[in-house]
Amino acid sequence: MSDAGNGREHRVVVTGAGLLTPVGNDLASTWDALLSGVSGAGTITQFDATEEFATRIACEVKGFDPSRYLEAKEVKRNDRFVQFAIAVADEAMEAAGLADRADREGIPPSRFGVLFGSGIGGMRTFEEQCRVLITKGAKRVSPFFVPMFIPDMASGMVSIRFGAQGPNYATVSACASSAHAVGDAIRILQRGDADVMLAGGTEAAITPLCIAGFSSMRAMSTRNQEPETASRPFDAGRDGFVIAEGAGALVLETLEHARARGAPILAELAGYGASGDAYHITAPEPNGAGAHLAMRHALRDAGAEPWEVDYVNAHGTSTPHNDAMETAAIKALFGDHARKMIVGSTKSMVGHLLGAAGAVETVISAMVTREGKIPPTINFFDPDPECDLDYGHNRTEERPVRLALSNSFGFGGHNVTLAVRRWEE
Repeated sequence: MSDAGNGREHRVVVTGAGLLTPVGNDLASTWDALLSGVSGAGTITQFDATEEFATRIACEVKGFDPSRYLEAKEVKRNDRFVQFAIAVADEAMEAAGLADRADREGIPPSRFGVLFGSGIGGMRTFEEQCRVLITKGAKRVSPFFVPMFIPDMASGMVSIRFGAQGPNYATVSACASSAHAVGDAIRILQRGDADVMLAGGTEAAITPLCIAGFSSMRAMSTRNQEPETASRPFDAGRDGFVIAEGAGALVLETLEHARARGAPILAELAGYGASGDAYHITAPEPNGAGAHLAMRHALRDAGAEPWEVDYVNAHGTSTPHNDAMETAAIKALFGDHARKMIVGSTKSMVGHLLGAAGAVETVISAMVTREGKIPPTINFFDPDPECDLDYGHNRTEERPVRLALSNSFGFGGHNVTLAVRRWEE
């Protein structure tokens, strides 16, 4: 990326992408739903969320059929979060023209890697096998329990599926997990350790224990009677996030490699910034110093100035502290230009996909730069004096977007910003 000003050897481009979200089972349907302002929230259907649970709503994936991607025995041996990862990896590889083994003949397996992030991993399997242990005894615990549960298995199973023998691991940093995966994949390509990286994130944590735990923290919205309007990023009435499930994946390549094989290019991943709050186990640093640092690092990495940014896909969780902190960080970094950008939160529609959020929102940011259309932040009712930027509330905006930032912040103070540049030959 030397011509971007940061001295790195290789530029990195997106040649394929896949999404599985609460508003669509692929990239095209998700994108259409986002532009239309569709909410994916509803009453939980995956278990009986009785009144014992303070929160009984979520953004669930609808109509997902794992048998489209896996044989029956493999469905049983892979947790839902791994099934999601395989689905989006298949879509991304198809879009990149690399789905068939013959298409990958020119790519040495050792030059093709996989990174997937997940904040929680196979929680459904974990809970099921805990019940087995308690009710039936140790000898009845499945021999597949450990490989089904551990978070790295999404990356492992995707690499097996495509014969990728390059760098392969999982990133686990709460809600920044898959943003770290994408960022690390960028670095691997930039330094020449691979030619192709399949990076993404996946989460399937709508389970009784997770809902109970987040409810006990009072982190989630309790608008159980109006789930479609529960996620209200930057609105004065926001009362917590709406938990979601799903996955996102991107095929990343060095620009030289993509051009050599005539690959389609969706966008350029121009910058990666990461930081730590070093502040609190769950609460963000109130003034947004960590978020400010991550955004600043991403811009520097991209060789860009703040005034070049047209859109920020905010972390925008709909929690009181996060949205105020993120707004403060953006204003501190961008100054007067902060009021010329749209700072949107697609979590208002798809909910908070936890560890998968970063990858999903990077794909969305890439689509924004390509299409020149910015999805709305829905569910705006009352202004908050602390959140006084243009969040694209309740409207879809059409405007050229040269450079977009995608923010992801996680419990533990993990901050990641990815800079996505519009691709122009």
